[in-house]
Amino acid sequence: MVMVQMGFAGLNIVSKLAMDSGMNPFVMVAYRQVIAAVLMIPFAYFWERKTRPKITRLVLFQIFLCSLFGATTNQCMYFLGLKYTNPTISCALTNLLPAVTFVLAASFRMETIRIKTMEGQAKIWGTVMCVGGAMLMTFYKGKIINTWGSSIHWSYAETLTKEVSGDQHHFVLGSMLVVISCLAWAIWFIVQAKMSKSFDAPYTTSALMIGMASIECGIIGAVVERDISQWALGWNIRLIAAAYSGILCSGISFGLMNWCIGKRGPLFVSMFSPLLLIIVAVLGWAILDEKLRVGSLTGSALIVVGLYAVLWGKGRELKELTDINRKIFEKHEEQGEIALPVTNNLTETRSRKLESEPNSSPSTYHSIDCSKL
Repeated sequence: MVMVQMGFAGLNIVSKLAMDSGMNPFVMVAYRQVIAAVLMIPFAYFWERKTRPKITRLVLFQIFLCSLFGATTNQCMYFLGLKYTNPTISCALTNLLPAVTFVLAASFRMETIRIKTMEGQAKIWGTVMCVGGAMLMTFYKGKIINTWGSSIHWSYAETLTKEVSGDQHHFVLGSMLVVISCLAWAIWFIVQAKMSKSFDAPYTTSALMIGMASIECGIIGAVVERDISQWALGWNIRLIAAAYSGILCSGISFGLMNWCIGKRGPLFVSMFSPLLLIIVAVLGWAILDEKLRVGSLTGSALIVVGLYAVLWGKGRELKELTDINRKIFEKHEEQGEIALPVTNNLTETRSRKLESEPNSSPSTYHSIDCSKL
């Protein structure tokens, strides 16, 4: 997930340059999906052809929802918002993602809150600290911290730090579009986490999702931009933006995020998004010769502390879950029963009686209070 955020940090700079050169954001998103699909489809076929579960209609529908929210809506709204604002504001607003994901995951009972426990409080306050630190980095600058100069300063920094238009209407509209993209991204996390329980093939999922999204974004791009000359790439920043976003940010990053969602859940993945601002701040100092300020360092510290507070809470819950399942299996193995493992609910589970005869009556289920084990 750290590697994913490093890739996204470069995406903001490259994409902003391409759109400043006149590239339509819908055209860039369409090229991004097509390039990612060309990369992922062969990879998924050869990597998971022997282990891929059966693709049912329900799985296809879930993948369609993932493509609609996680790729098409999310990326179209984000890049359109990036065009009307700037990379700093866009990065800051994307840090609403952990809070939105946590609320949605808790609403669908995919995350436990348990506010009276240390684990629950760590997740809640960690989320608040991440969002607060990200906002502090953006809206509070503070005094300049005297540091040594970077030896890899890029002379093209003036172009990269181009000021945004002062149109307040466009600025507010762009901010709203970025918030909508965060909501769509959070919905994708939830759907992907639900699907990964029955269809554990992250690379196949990514390939099908990106393939569907390439068709959706291609149709939207063709409707919005009908001038054929605007689709030309050439050996310029447009080609770099399309290739970078397609190969690294859609192809490789989506596959990594799908794998991480299946292993650790949607909240775990979303909690790494605040690291994007820290990486952008470091790159800005090293490459663009930007000055470090008190607000940047303070916000970075809050983000790191909040991130590890949530990861600590998740780690404690996973350990507790493992201990509960071990005790349940040990208890019911002695009684000739099969215990169904606990997944998200840490307060109860069920056990099934083993039938000694093939034509016996249906299995009986018993509720167990895990707090008594």
